[in-house]
Amino acid sequence: MTSTLTDRAALLRQRARALAGNRAGNTAMFLHEAAINEVHDRLDMVNKSFTAPAIVTGWPAQWQGVIEGATVVPDDETLALEPGAHDLVVHAMSMHWANDPVGQLIQSRRSLRPDGLFLGVMPGGTTLHELRASLAQAEAEVSGGLSPRVAPTGEVRELGGILQRAGMTLPVVDSVPLVASYASMTALMHDLRAMGEGNAMQARPRHFARRAIFDRAARIYSDTFGMGDGRITATYDLIFLTGWSPDASQPQPLRPGSAKTRLADALGTNETPLRD
Repeated sequence: MTSTLTDRAALLRQRARALAGNRAGNTAMFLHEAAINEVHDRLDMVNKSFTAPAIVTGWPAQWQGVIEGATVVPDDETLALEPGAHDLVVHAMSMHWANDPVGQLIQSRRSLRPDGLFLGVMPGGTTLHELRASLAQAEAEVSGGLSPRVAPTGEVRELGGILQRAGMTLPVVDSVPLVASYASMTALMHDLRAMGEGNAMQARPRHFARRAIFDRAARIYSDTFGMGDGRITATYDLIFLTGWSPDASQPQPLRPGSAKTRLADALGTNETPLRD
């Protein structure tokens, strides 16, 4: 049974508000712009053309037209992808809110043709570690407890494992770190709301937090992560997951003991047998 991380209704409300703000000139979507540029760069390095791409995202306005001819589907629990219909699936800036990320990967893999490419991108790693630490310390000091205020993020090592669990071959996970500066913690939290990345966790507090918590957190943030000119920094790690749908044409590991050349010969050195 998968645990429920995300309140989907709250998440969709946040996205709708962010979309309305974007239409009104919101400039907070820089993470999507960075992700789109990276996706283009990575696809350019793949020695393959894609004729039936799909994009899974909660942000169709940002990702529509990013890949020519791509089918764009929402990041629902059950993806609107036909089995074996695509040679490329891009899961864009949404999987960090999935209640079942392995299920999202399995559905994406099933929609791929043999030797089809999956490319996922989402915030993870050390994303917003400054905000998380500042809020946690402030709440512990002011109220003597902790509440879930910043969503947990996946680590590179863990995400590599779930690619394999989903049946992907040749899995690769890496990250692109980005650092932004803000006038204050309040400005950062305003930007997160404008991105549609506020607190949509199922276990979030349903009451207004004490003002003293945020005042103390802002001081901790400034003291610990200040830049010296009064501004603060915030870290965003874009995590990229790459995997392939299995196919006989892909490189296969050799059977143990099947090597025909000694490692010592390949390295041009003498072999020293170990004593019993």
